[in-house]
Amino acid sequence: MATFVMAFGIATTIIAMQSGYKMIDVARGTTLASQVAQSEMERIRMLSWADIDALPEKEEVDLTSVFTTDPELAAQFDMIRVAEDVAGKEDTQREITLHVTWTSYDGRSHQRTFRTRYSKNGLYDYYYTLARP
Repeated sequence: MATFVMAFGIATTIIAMQSGYKMIDVARGTTLASQVAQSEMERIRMLSWADIDALPEKEEVDLTSVFTTDPELAAQFDMIRVAEDVAGKEDTQREITLHVTWTSYDGRSHQRTFRTRYSKNGLYDYYYTLARP
């Protein structure tokens, strides 16, 4: 009887540890995906309106420029950038959406999405015309 109880305890501990490792993997992937998307958002934020207006409607972002020291890590994530005109404000606003996807070690697919709007004569205009000498 004691052997059965001990085996049951060990089996449930192993299952609990496996579940914990899955959660840690998802949390790590979510954190990295968020950092990658935030980095791309910051890069886009400093572009001029002409550069934003010239962005293609949908494009895959090369993550090797973000993960410069670890191309293996870059291969784990995919990022798609979607740049669309805002309805009714086609000449003055664009909505930029970043979709980051990755697969956790148990084979499940995950996604994080970041979205922002970029306005003509917005922050970049201040940066390029007033803040710079």
